[in-house]
Amino acid sequence: MIIVAGSFTLAPQDRDAFLRSREAAMRTSRAEPGCIEYVCSADPIDEARVVLFERWEDKASLAAHLATMRAARPPGETRPTTPSPAVTVLASEIAQYEIAATGPVGS
Repeated sequence: MIIVAGSFTLAPQDRDAFLRSREAAMRTSRAEPGCIEYVCSADPIDEARVVLFERWEDKASLAAHLATMRAARPPGETRPTTPSPAVTVLASEIAQYEIAATGPVGS
């Protein structure tokens, strides 16, 4: 299993627009083969932060997802498209974790 987790920092007034801009991508990603979970959500404490959490069955599924996302971007764009006017992402940190085993908490 592969977990992708991270966060985006935005101006607080841009957070809702950023989340709305990600809705279609979340729906599309959740329907992709190998996607177990995909969510982009507002941090309930920090109004400038959006959290990303994804679970994928394997590396191949994540690689296919990333290729699909890159192909959907306009030429020259390196980040997901946002609504017009564009929302500026001030910072982001996203990491990939390869999980060897899973089980209930406390076991």
